[in-house]
Amino acid sequence: MKIHENRSVIGGIDMSDEVYPVLSGADSLFYQGNEIGVILCHGFNGTPQSMQYIGEQLAKYGYTISIPRLYGHGTHYLELEKSSYHDWIDSLQSAYEDIAKICEKVYIVGQSMGGTLTIQIAAANPEIAGVFLINAAITDVCYRQYQHQEEPRFIEEGKPDIKKPSVYEITYDKVPIAAVHQLLNVMGDSQEKLPHVTTSTVIFKSAVDHVVPPENSHYIFEHVNSKDKKMIELQNSYHVASMDYDAMEIVDNIYQHIQQDMRKKIGNPVQ
Repeated sequence: MKIHENRSVIGGIDMSDEVYPVLSGADSLFYQGNEIGVILCHGFNGTPQSMQYIGEQLAKYGYTISIPRLYGHGTHYLELEKSSYHDWIDSLQSAYEDIAKICEKVYIVGQSMGGTLTIQIAAANPEIAGVFLINAAITDVCYRQYQHQEEPRFIEEGKPDIKKPSVYEITYDKVPIAAVHQLLNVMGDSQEKLPHVTTSTVIFKSAVDHVVPPENSHYIFEHVNSKDKKMIELQNSYHVASMDYDAMEIVDNIYQHIQQDMRKKIGNPVQ
């Protein structure tokens, strides 16, 4: 296993107080490409590995790809326990600031809580070219029952919600209830941020999701303040759609949207 250095290579976040090694395959990823940047943000208890396939496919189109590891994730659940949602927002904000230095246009793709954090970043940085939300959590999530509880300290995690068999996602086998409270808090805070999101917004929702009900996506669609917005239903995936049967459909729609966006802005297609 790799010991994380004092400062993350991707994202610029100071993680010097993380005392556990980064799990094998769970660290930040970066693919150097052209002037169009795409950040992919994993969800609660996930790692960049869950977004790796989509990132690799988008990199084939020449885009510069950044997949940051959120603070407290991909190391040990005890570090997740001491993290706050502000740490997670800072991880994504730093990744955005880094890629914005080398790219003219930046898009963000967020899955589950990654979508929640994407809303935060888009609200604070209106210059972002567009966002893609995959089963983003905003109003309800399977952990809701723990909102006003202090016990148990750790909640046992089941198998990741993926329809496709034999898919391995790097996650903790238990999550701290303190971190669950932070997840619920950032969801509530992000509801207030939705009216400040004005960039183009594409929402992917799985028809069947056992973690984040599809109603979350409908709420976002109704409350986001984007003139350019659309909803795409994924028929053959559960919650972790980036690793499921519809992953390539997500890639195709992201690519087509970015290309259409570039044609609108410059009058001809980007090669």
